[in-house]
Amino acid sequence: MIKTLKTLLLALALSAYGNAALAHAEHGQPQHGGVVAEAGEMQFEIVNKDGLLTVYLSNHGSPVPAAGATGKLTALAGTAKSVFDLKAVGDSHLQGSGSIPAGAKLLISVQWPGKKPLQARAVMR
Repeated sequence: MIKTLKTLLLALALSAYGNAALAHAEHGQPQHGGVVAEAGEMQFEIVNKDGLLTVYLSNHGSPVPAAGATGKLTALAGTAKSVFDLKAVGDSHLQGSGSIPAGAKLLISVQWPGKKPLQARAVMR
């Protein structure tokens, strides 16, 4: 009986750990075909497609509400510098108009009302 109880407790502990590991597996991995920039626990996935810049907001793979958030995306390509304004357009993403060449260095700044801005860096693929 005690051996069965120990086995059951061990199985429960391992399954709880496994679920946490699976939830964390998406952390830092692009989910929309873009590049991921991290700021603390937040991830910003930057997608450059069809003249639109879309930034998906997540925390350890879970979407983060974009309501009220604004952002700026700065791209440095050689000696050229471009700055794009980003506005909330969906549940968990920001969007702006523009296109960024591959290899450009990116600095993203996202801010929610009453909070300090979060900043992260990446390189466009």
